[in-house]
Amino acid sequence: MSIDKLSLEGLDFQATKINIKNNILTITLNRPEKKNALNNVMMNELNFALAYAKQEREIRVVVIDAEGDIFCAGADLRLAKEDSNVPKIEGADDISFSLRRLHKPVICKIQGSVFAGALLLVTNATHAIAVESAKFSAPEIHRGLWPFMVMAGLFRVMPKRAGLDFIMRGQPIDAYKAETWGLINESVAANELDKRVSELSIELASLAPGTMQFGLEAYEKQDALDFDEALPYLQKQIAKCFEGEDAKEGIAAFLEKRRPNWK
Repeated sequence: MSIDKLSLEGLDFQATKINIKNNILTITLNRPEKKNALNNVMMNELNFALAYAKQEREIRVVVIDAEGDIFCAGADLRLAKEDSNVPKIEGADDISFSLRRLHKPVICKIQGSVFAGALLLVTNATHAIAVESAKFSAPEIHRGLWPFMVMAGLFRVMPKRAGLDFIMRGQPIDAYKAETWGLINESVAANELDKRVSELSIELASLAPGTMQFGLEAYEKQDALDFDEALPYLQKQIAKCFEGEDAKEGIAAFLEKRRPNWK
């Protein structure tokens, strides 16, 4: 399906729930009876929703949350029986790329523990906020496996020694250590999670949307460059940013002592 003609109309999401309000798209993992394990239907629905969010300018922030006590138990290797009519987008089947190339803020709202492949969501989102009781684990080594795909995102948010120990021993860590090691932004009491994520998503949605997308795209590109290549690339982006409508509006609002009106 062509990614420039995406629509939510008539789609029956089976493994997720979709909600759009106040420029914020919320994707809810909705297989609590399976600990929200990522099966082929859920992965396709996630990728479709993220592609839709990238397409729609009015969507400024994405929140990923979950039903039940577990945020996500990782991959469900069993073929899903659910009959979802959400179309598959050619070339958009890797959740890490879908998240990183969205170039919009993505907040993982973590109400329960995170296991194995679910770390793909956490490490490739721009923000992650978890309840204090949440545990994080990459237990693959105990099954004779290795979290190859998780490593790409993991070592971009965690120190290498900490990350290596995390995957080499496969032992769970608590939310405090996850925050200390950079796996999540912050941990909060369970009764504060809704409020904190709401505050953050509203704040991010209120900021210059075009510049946010442009800046996150530049961040993603420079992250793959050596320093000597990244610096001249970023210098060029500064000039382009000043030419953008958001910069013009932001500077005018500053000089006129008013709030900017982003479009």
